[in-house]
Amino acid sequence: MQDPHQPTGRPLLATADTALAEELTRLSAAAGAAVAVASSPPEVLGAWSTAPVVLVGADLVPLLVELAPPRRPGVQVVSWSPAPPGAFRDALLVGAERVVELPVGAELVAELLTDLDEVGRGEGVLVGVVGGSGGAGATTLACGLGQVAAVSGPTLVVDLDPLGPGCDRVLALDEAAGVRWDSLGTASGRLSGRSLREAVPRREGLGVLGWSSTPAPLDAGAVREALSAARRGHETVVVDLPRSGELVAETVARCALVVVVVVPTLTGVAAAARWLGTLPDPARVGLVVRGHHVDPQRVAALVGAPVLVTMADQRGLAEALDLGLGPVRSRRGPLARAARELLAAVTAPVRAA
Repeated sequence: MQDPHQPTGRPLLATADTALAEELTRLSAAAGAAVAVASSPPEVLGAWSTAPVVLVGADLVPLLVELAPPRRPGVQVVSWSPAPPGAFRDALLVGAERVVELPVGAELVAELLTDLDEVGRGEGVLVGVVGGSGGAGATTLACGLGQVAAVSGPTLVVDLDPLGPGCDRVLALDEAAGVRWDSLGTASGRLSGRSLREAVPRREGLGVLGWSSTPAPLDAGAVREALSAARRGHETVVVDLPRSGELVAETVARCALVVVVVVPTLTGVAAAARWLGTLPDPARVGLVVRGHHVDPQRVAALVGAPVLVTMADQRGLAEALDLGLGPVRSRRGPLARAARELLAAVTAPVRAA
């Protein structure tokens, strides 16, 4: 259903500078965006509230400041470099998000126009999955969550564990063409949500951002931008987390829910409790306990987090992976049921099982 508060018109290019208008029109065409062009303040005001993005030339901004249009998101002031005196002050007064100087900022303008489907929509939910101990099955659960979430909307599984089995391999996308961390791990600048969604290996509604055959260290800034773009381009983003590393605490802090997969043995519970103790704020952590005849309250007390789901081992899992079906083979299996409960818990208060 269309959000009644979301702009529904075409992006607006507002400038009386002929050369600037031609350049912005060229960038719009390259981005595949049909735009409206206005060269006077009254024309700008007429489309101000309905355009998903407003690109205002620095030549018109002083006149708009006098007219005081209502504040709205998505307004950018565009200027040839260097910006004229007063452009940044006027941009602030008109409520613009930034001043973009051309030609250096041409890529940013193109990305803004490419990402029109992201304007006015909320960001997708971020769910982290980590093994309470080695071999707990976190990657399998992360991929299962991705498969189940993809039934409802665009979903991305992000593999941050370079020493894991590989989410792309578990989802049988390891031979599919697409962008992997070796292309993004040192990237800088804003990453388009739609571009990321279309670039990663994917099957129908499910994509995966994984590793090349020779994983390399990731830049923290590149990971932040990739996760931000992933949320802008997907309804659900599932992150397969490593048990340790510089990026773990920061990524956990960005998650709506962090799922710790616990093997209910003495060593499995102890390892999960130790991992939880490394977090500055474990408030958004919930447990998935594998196995039969488990006392959830006892496990929760020992680990220090609520048990969201107890899950039996899934029969035929290895066969399903060998056949390239992914871990969720049947919506009635224990993995699918657990995934549905966890996705429901993302929007519900975390409570003990």
